[in-house]
Amino acid sequence: MAQPRLTDFFARRRPGPRAAPPRAKPAWRTPSPAKPAPPTPARTPGGSRKRARPPAEPTRDHPAPPARRRLRLPADTVSSPSALAAPGSPEEATLSAGQLPCLAAQEDKASSKVTLSELKSCLQRARELGARAQELKASAQRKDAGEPCVLEDQGQPAGPCGQKAPAYQRFHALAQPGPPGLVLPYKYQVLAEMFRSMDTIVGMLYNRSETATFAKVKQGVQDMMRKRFEERNVGQIRTVYPASYRFRQERNVPTFKDGVKRSDYQLTIEPLLDQEAGSKAPQLTASHLLRRRQVFGQNLVERVREHHRAFLASLNPPMVVPEDQLTRWHPHFNVDEVPDIEPAELPQPPTTEKLATAQEVLARARSLMSPRMQKALSDLALRTAKSGSPGSPGPALPATPPATPPAALKGVSQDLLERIRCKQAQKQLAQMTRQPEQERRLQRLERLPELARVLRGIFVSERKPALTMEVACARMAGSYCAALSPGEMEKHVQLLSELLPDWLSLHHVRTDTYVKLDKAADLAGVLARLAHLARAEAAL
Repeated sequence: MAQPRLTDFFARRRPGPRAAPPRAKPAWRTPSPAKPAPPTPARTPGGSRKRARPPAEPTRDHPAPPARRRLRLPADTVSSPSALAAPGSPEEATLSAGQLPCLAAQEDKASSKVTLSELKSCLQRARELGARAQELKASAQRKDAGEPCVLEDQGQPAGPCGQKAPAYQRFHALAQPGPPGLVLPYKYQVLAEMFRSMDTIVGMLYNRSETATFAKVKQGVQDMMRKRFEERNVGQIRTVYPASYRFRQERNVPTFKDGVKRSDYQLTIEPLLDQEAGSKAPQLTASHLLRRRQVFGQNLVERVREHHRAFLASLNPPMVVPEDQLTRWHPHFNVDEVPDIEPAELPQPPTTEKLATAQEVLARARSLMSPRMQKALSDLALRTAKSGSPGSPGPALPATPPATPPAALKGVSQDLLERIRCKQAQKQLAQMTRQPEQERRLQRLERLPELARVLRGIFVSERKPALTMEVACARMAGSYCAALSPGEMEKHVQLLSELLPDWLSLHHVRTDTYVKLDKAADLAGVLARLAHLARAEAAL
């Protein structure tokens, strides 16, 4: 018996090599987190010594890891029966290998469609932004030119894009420093500044015997004001001050520019000055410029006065204020909403008639017709107009009903309302005709109660029967809530001694003035007397 070899044992233990099946690429599928992964087939026990691990099933505590790469497949591929083949089967491997080029082509086609749609949307967006930029640029140019824009629905002044004017223009009169007076609207002040700049440029050209054209004046005014200056502004200046310039259309004026020909018509501007008999041509001096500027400002104020008179006449009850006594506008009169000045007509260059269309040729031929034919055509036109017009006149419009009181005043007697309106009108009339000195006195009277309290506290803390005027005013200026100079404080102390001589007295000793105050007097009674005096002064 032959002795067995060691290799025979291993040959019996491990089976011989088998023909391996052809390795196929797995199909690319989008793993779904809701469905568990298909179980992998277990190996034969003879394949390896290691024990095969059971497949890990996803639980709630340990969910399945997400796929790193997901592939989007068309709906027909997913719903086809070949997609439902068992994983790991030879049918799946065959189908996957055949569908791989088709899937890649479909995915490239889908990506190209997405890219084309994105490019179209971006191009449309770029066109919209370009149109919006053009609109904003045109509106900015119209705004610099000062062209008004009116809202069609409300009839109120607005910006060039349908927006309201900026706040510094709408509330320009309220932001003026100093006591209120006859303040001009913002657009009128800009026009006055344009007239000043235009007068300066025209005066320089006129004094050196140079013809002032609109092109030269426009460039100079825009350099001075940093604002657009157009022929419309020149028309407004002519409306306000007609006797300021003489405007003509002339040609053969040297321009020294390539864009303007010498034979073209240009608008020339010449100042109108009073020339004495037997004297040489006058010069536009600084005194002339100042006087013309004052006349222009007075004309602007007179235009605002006209709108103010119309506003007072529309009140209930109407008010009439003498022009020589008017020192400020009505509190309810919105100065900055005064309508703009209509520009006057400027001389236009003569137009040479050129026949360019057939209609113009027919119009010229009509003028060459005989009078009889022209009369027949005019009669025909009248008969056509009469036949087209309605025969019966329209019904008469009903009379406007009287104004009804608002719902909040329902039940209140009309006599009481009339008395309240008359009293309010008298108060507003006194306010509009008040002089600047009276206005300053009223402001001091309003400050006196608080200043009296501060002054009594200073005397109590100093424990002195009298203080010098300099010391008292310096302490009051440091303790008062508003910033007032010691000189202004001295005027308040003098007014206080004038109104209440029994409580505060002034004593002049040599070169100094001493202030003496009655600290035993009731402060509440003193403050009540001051408040009563202030109300009585304001009611006058």
